[in-house]
Amino acid sequence: MSSHAPNRARVIPLRPAPAPKEPLWRDLVGDVLRRERIAQQRTLKDVAEAARISMPYLSEVERGRKEASSEVLAAAARSLGLRLADVLSLAQQELADRGRAGTPVRAPMGEVRLAA
Repeated sequence: MSSHAPNRARVIPLRPAPAPKEPLWRDLVGDVLRRERIAQQRTLKDVAEAARISMPYLSEVERGRKEASSEVLAAAARSLGLRLADVLSLAQQELADRGRAGTPVRAPMGEVRLAA
């Protein structure tokens, strides 16, 4: 007689889900600048010229590909009729909103959020 080992299921422990990826500050600030520019129906060229920064560089900042200095951010903000504090406040609000939702969410293009 052959002895049979009892059938045992192989248990593979599940790995915990990875923590949600924290958004980068440069992405948040870039999103704010782009939304503000589009809400004002202005071109990248127009805003870059008013800010006295290159159009390709502003595009990179808006897309979160470049970490702009505070001087560049202030110039871009002024060209949009904002203060640097306004842009940073809007970016902070976006960060807080994403944190509450638990997942990264982009505001629809053209939507403007003003901080009080």
